[in-house]
Amino acid sequence: MSTPSSRHWGLEQIVAELRASREELHRTRHPRGIRELPSREAIVGIVNGLRAAMFPTHYGAPDLTDETVDYYVGHTLETTLRLLCEQVRRALRFLPEHAQTSELELVERAFEITRVLGTELPRIRALLVSDIQAAFAGDPAAQHITEILLCYPGVLAVMHHRLAHALHRLGVPLLARFINEIAHSATGIDIHPGAQIGASFFIDHGTGVVIGETAVIGGRVRLYQAVTLGAKSFPSGSDGALVKGHARHPIVEDDVVIYAGATILGRVTIGRG
Repeated sequence: MSTPSSRHWGLEQIVAELRASREELHRTRHPRGIRELPSREAIVGIVNGLRAAMFPTHYGAPDLTDETVDYYVGHTLETTLRLLCEQVRRALRFLPEHAQTSELELVERAFEITRVLGTELPRIRALLVSDIQAAFAGDPAAQHITEILLCYPGVLAVMHHRLAHALHRLGVPLLARFINEIAHSATGIDIHPGAQIGASFFIDHGTGVVIGETAVIGGRVRLYQAVTLGAKSFPSGSDGALVKGHARHPIVEDDVVIYAGATILGRVTIGRG
């Protein structure tokens, strides 16, 4: 009987066949051969850092005081925005309009996008506070704000969405989608970064909620679990390819409640109240 050390895996043949699959038969690489990809691990850290900067007493260091909190927020933002800038640079390379952009220009563009996102954090935090207050007001089981911030999957998903939507508007759709999918994996709530969502938005329970790219949601809207705001049809161009960006998802006006299991498809409008 042969020993493990004397056996052979046939690695040479396996490696050769994997190379043929990778390079010739079943290519998955970007057409321009981009190898430097955004890092999911880095993006998880970035979202955690931005969340801690906006809500330091809930997501930041446990020993913060009134004297140290601003220093902590500043230090966290400095570290996090540097990491974000690098991931933005990597993501921009995937856009067709940056196919020929020089590396120096790409770095400058990434810095400017990251700087603008930093300036938007107070506005994003204000929106999130309205969402948290809506959760507290809309759920009789909620005991206090801390419980909502630490335990509610709908709030976590919306927090990711507010950040992802800002990056989507700033022209970094790949990074925005990364952030969306991290929340989707954690909560079962799938919100496309392109969806426009007004203030005081609350998803109660949340599992199975799907909100499509071109959905428009007004203020003070509440959704329950298993609600779909989806598309009914997918128009194609003359070449048979799907038309991207077509307005195909519902419009939900202010002060609407959509109960569990509802499926709303197409560019229909759910009226105010």
